[in-house]
Amino acid sequence: MSNVNEAGVSAFPIRPAAIMNELPEQFFAKLVQDVNRHVAAGHDVINLGQGNPDQPTPSHIVEELREAAGNPQYHKYSPFSGYAFLKEAIVQRYREDYDVELDPETEVAILFGGKTGLIEISQIMLQQGDVCLVPDPGYPDYWSGVALAGAEMSFMPLTEQNAYLPDYSAIAPDVLERAKLMFLNYPNNPTSATAPLSFYEDTVAFAKEHEIVVASDFAYGAIGFDGQKPVSFLQTPGAKEVGVEFYTLSKTYNMAGWRVAFALGNREIIRLINLMQDHVYVSLFGGIQAAAARALTDDQQCVKDLVARYESRRNAFFEELQKIGWSAQAPKGSFFCWLPVPEGMTSREFATILLEQAHVAVAPGIGFGEGGEGYVRIGLLTSEERLREAVQRIGKLNLFA
Repeated sequence: MSNVNEAGVSAFPIRPAAIMNELPEQFFAKLVQDVNRHVAAGHDVINLGQGNPDQPTPSHIVEELREAAGNPQYHKYSPFSGYAFLKEAIVQRYREDYDVELDPETEVAILFGGKTGLIEISQIMLQQGDVCLVPDPGYPDYWSGVALAGAEMSFMPLTEQNAYLPDYSAIAPDVLERAKLMFLNYPNNPTSATAPLSFYEDTVAFAKEHEIVVASDFAYGAIGFDGQKPVSFLQTPGAKEVGVEFYTLSKTYNMAGWRVAFALGNREIIRLINLMQDHVYVSLFGGIQAAAARALTDDQQCVKDLVARYESRRNAFFEELQKIGWSAQAPKGSFFCWLPVPEGMTSREFATILLEQAHVAVAPGIGFGEGGEGYVRIGLLTSEERLREAVQRIGKLNLFA
């Protein structure tokens, strides 16, 4: 007999595990709801608040999937840790782009999207009583993994005065004693800052001294402006001794919905990631792996064109900002802009005004942590014309006079 009544409600109280009550609020779910509500009311909303690439996946990658989908080999379970040809493709790309050598069998793990790996690393490395060092502001899904592991977070402030890099000397000794993992993310979401090689050299030394595993989130690694290519953590001598880097095809090749990413670096951590995934998944559909390998090994002109598109959008956007008196630092990488809110407003208040009065959606900085208060994040994920129109709408509110 079913324990669910005709209304679909359980006949007895559902008692979830305690950890379900510890998960952080999904701040941006409400942002999406608010935007959808205004669209449903008939308003033309320019949504600059999300990080979803607006361009299609390059056609040669799509064609590779179409062809691979007909291959009976891929209709079976894939090897648990993924096909060797895909691991070899990412090794080739890192060799060509960053002059980094990786062993495809022991230093590469295939992931179901970058978010999966960022959650898994906390579950692998942390337990109750441990501390994870987390950037503030930073990507909120870092918090989710730490919560699922039952560990604690200690926030590392990222300030404009310090080029949005953490100050390791400011971390309290008692925190360092319990810290087991640290997240870094450059080019940075949400601040768009980039990190020099010297910073990673300091990071490796710091991690060795305090025995802290480094998790480098390199999601925007392909997107650098003004002729500057972002630096990979793995380019630093000793990096593979202390950590791993997470790389995703979502942004580089507009493959966000394909869910293909990699963890790269320390052999023991890679082994542990593969071990965890053996218990949770069978690997990605082989056709997607074939298409991902094509993306990584084919001509990279599509990546260059994409970066040029984002840089042109950035330039157009900041040209309009100057006209309305909204002063901000132009991004050096990623496809985000980190902009200060008018004096006397919170980031949430400002975002609400823009949505309700200008019908422009932005992400309030508080959604990325307390260190994000006073800023909003804007994505360069629509046409130059729409970006200019968004700024012109905001300018009519006279908030920067």
